[in-house]
Amino acid sequence: TEPKSSKKVWKNNPVIIVKTLLLKNTEEDIKTAAELLKNGGVEGIPTETVYGLAADALNPEAVKKIFKAKGRPGDNPLIVHICDFSDIERLNLVTKIPDTAKKLADAFWPGPLTMIMKKSDVIPNEVSAGLDTVAIRFPSHKTAQAIIRESGTVLAAPSANISGSPSPTTAQHVMNDMDGKIDAVLDGGASEVGLESTVITLAGDVPRVLRPGGITVEMLESVLGKVEVDDAVLHKLADNVKVASPGMKYKHYAPKADMVIVDGTRKHVIAKINELVASHRDDGKKIAVIATEETKQFYDADVVLSMGSRADEDSIAHELYRILRDCDELDVDVIFSESFSTPRIGQAIMNRMLKAAGHQVIDTHVKYDKIIFVAQTGTCREQMAKGIMNDFVLKVPMEIEARGLVVQFPEPVNQKAEAVLISNGISTEGMVSTQLEESDITESTMVFTMESSQRERIIESFADIDPEQVFVLSQYVGDELEILDPYGGTLQSYGLCYESLRATLKKLVKRLNANT
Repeated sequence: TEPKSSKKVWKNNPVIIVKTLLLKNTEEDIKTAAELLKNGGVEGIPTETVYGLAADALNPEAVKKIFKAKGRPGDNPLIVHICDFSDIERLNLVTKIPDTAKKLADAFWPGPLTMIMKKSDVIPNEVSAGLDTVAIRFPSHKTAQAIIRESGTVLAAPSANISGSPSPTTAQHVMNDMDGKIDAVLDGGASEVGLESTVITLAGDVPRVLRPGGITVEMLESVLGKVEVDDAVLHKLADNVKVASPGMKYKHYAPKADMVIVDGTRKHVIAKINELVASHRDDGKKIAVIATEETKQFYDADVVLSMGSRADEDSIAHELYRILRDCDELDVDVIFSESFSTPRIGQAIMNRMLKAAGHQVIDTHVKYDKIIFVAQTGTCREQMAKGIMNDFVLKVPMEIEARGLVVQFPEPVNQKAEAVLISNGISTEGMVSTQLEESDITESTMVFTMESSQRERIIESFADIDPEQVFVLSQYVGDELEILDPYGGTLQSYGLCYESLRATLKKLVKRLNANT
């Protein structure tokens, strides 16, 4: 029956679970899965992010079974999964669909993005954890879409794991956690992404990211303009704070062993982790180290697990939960992990790792007090970068210098570069080319080159320099294109170089200020 509130009235139809069915990704098993959901069942289903523990989102009794199976706190809201944008309006899930939601849906749905909007009375309080909002996602996984469509409803589906443990990215992970607790698990293969969706709330004045994921802040800003990032993304919330999204407050994604993240440059991280391994080995502990292909050979621990290459961020994201679950299977006592602040989705990776470690972080960073911009001759891009950088405000002031790799004798700044700087109100007084020397670079110096070849030359030329102090400017801030040399071009090309540098350096300042 359909009362005036539009909420469904459900018959008392409990599902008695004797053994969890493991279903295959066939048309017949998808229908079986959908039928179980129609009858108030709970089951593990594949999505492109991680496996979800699904139940009919409009059936309060079915939703309660999710919380019981996971051991999930009741104040932790769930995400509603749809199979078409029209489901929102057709089922009256929200009071009003914001224009921002339509823009984001056009850009990123179906896909790993969850949007929070003001809910209607159709959404049970069990789903929203008593909030006046609801989180909605349209997964891109074809099997997930088929199950939702076949069930004829929308599904509440948090990650299909014991609450607080690493999220499952395979059907076997779900069976390991949920066998005998839920009706079925449908095997749709390994999750493609491996990290949960980005969550953005559209219920306030300014869109705000509550949980980072594969859809980055920069991608969201390209559609909406200004987007804020919630403090809970990389910081621990107080226990009395009411959360608006899954994954914000409680210890999440955690292995059974105590986990500590060691942050800093490679040299210092390796040294610190090996020191910690040695001290804990004396206590008789079984120790695991989470590293990368580039560093795994430098560790001496009982177990060394590689997340993949730092050059492949998607691989690191994909491997994270598998690695944490491997640590459980290997029955280790302590885990020491490198940090993974990669340029594009590093925020999402670190968000999960910080939650897994309970925000236990050892910081080995040297506090930088100097930046050197380096290019070929010391007269153009590096001088422009120095002038622009001095125009910004850093929370912690740093000395800003410019150097060249091939400087026969001191020369003034390039005339066209000088004209562009002056036209933008930046003084060029004292700008003279200077040769980069090894003595210029101390342990507290960051070196930024304009091109990859220049970084390689510095590392080859100065044997005692830590390679992790030398960065390609564009790569450091997450841009794909290097800063091109305007030499020999028109005044306009120098102007374009200036604009490119200014946009890149704005991102650099934002990152440096965020790390202080």
